[in-house]
Amino acid sequence: MDLSFFQSQTAQQLRAEGETKGRVEGRAEGRVEGRAEAVLVLLGHRGVEVSEEDRERIIGCGDPDVLDQWLKRALAATSTAEVFEGESD
Repeated sequence: MDLSFFQSQTAQQLRAEGETKGRVEGRAEGRVEGRAEAVLVLLGHRGVEVSEEDRERIIGCGDPDVLDQWLKRALAATSTAEVFEGESD
């Protein structure tokens, strides 16, 4: 069986593009996870009780813009309801 294709320039380029895409997606996913964790840490530090349902909502959010908004609200919020204010489930 001829496996020379896997050593070809085209195959190497496809692998490199896939690796780059994977790294970019991984970094973006890591940033989202970091923002979610920051919201939880901030709320915990401020003494705001976070239910398991709210924790799952925060961790499950994949939108960095929403997480940024929640993080800003968490700076002054006294409840998770204030963090999620104006958001639909």
